Amino acid sequence: MAALFGSRVRRLRTAAGLTQAELGRMAHVVSTRITQIERASGARPTQELAQALDTALVADDLLVDLWPYVYREAFPDWAQAFMTLSARARAIRQYVAHVVPGLLQTEPYARALLSVGRTLKSKEQLEERLSARMARQTRLRGADRPELWVILDEAVLRRPVGGPDVMRDQLARLLAAAEEPHITVQVLPFAHGEHDVLGGSLTVLDLPDGTEVGYTEGAHYGQLVEEPEEVRRFAVTYDHLRAAALPPHMSLDTIRSAMEDNHHDATVSSRSDRRRLAQKQLQQSGGRRLRGGGGRIPRSRPRP
Repeated sequence: MAALFGSRVRRLRTAAGLTQAELGRMAHVVSTRITQIERASGARPTQELAQALDTALVADDLLVDLWPYVYREAFPDWAQAFMTLSARARAIRQYVAHVVPGLLQTEPYARALLSVGRTLKSKEQLEERLSARMARQTRLRGADRPELWVILDEAVLRRPVGGPDVMRDQLARLLAAAEEPHITVQVLPFAHGEHDVLGGSLTVLDLPDGTEVGYTEGAHYGQLVEEPEEVRRFAVTYDHLRAAALPPHMSLDTIRSAMEDNHHDATVSSRSDRRRLAQKQLQQSGGRRLRGGGGRIPRSRPRP
């Protein structure tokens, strides 16, 4: 698909009588970037660059429409298949154990997550992945928007991805999303304990032809499941998680509580800050001050 995209750019550029340098100036990139795109070498074009090229070449959205396929080509076959099916699904049911699902992520939250991927090779690739993730969210606002039901493990709310400010805005995004009639958000509390999907994530897609597809994912792998009997078991597992999760209104209260907490523990970060806090707590409880490294906390009290 990258080669097809590049050949279309070259054909349109030639028909317009433009040099690579001239097209580069119109799209606000250097001429060597145009060379890379036409030869399908180097980093794939970002969505913004595809749009700029489409506008400069008066391509009537041809390049914009091709871009998602170019992007997906960088992923394993099973990931490409999942993204393609997700784009068609009438309903998406997700349980996520560690992070907010991509369809509901804010840009700063997504950037923080994508910045630590072990396959990340360059700043350009980061921007490409971020652009693609944000672009997929547009479907939630389209006429063919799917029903989205998301179950968040409580750990998702408590992990300050990107820092307290980024996390607070992300939680606010979840609350706003849950007000949409086609989006439901639930929280599976820590108190529930163990369950069948502990440590991973699960998605069930309802497709236009009435079939269902399952998808499981870990930190560095994913598996698309299409065999009907196995997908049925995944759907039952999801229903069990949905029944165990807090009702939607209680889930939103839990998200608000996490938002108000703002992961305040993250503000006590340095050793000196922790020592000062411990001294203050000991003074208030009648304990001794800590002196250098020699003071000890009585065994009857917990260590800070």
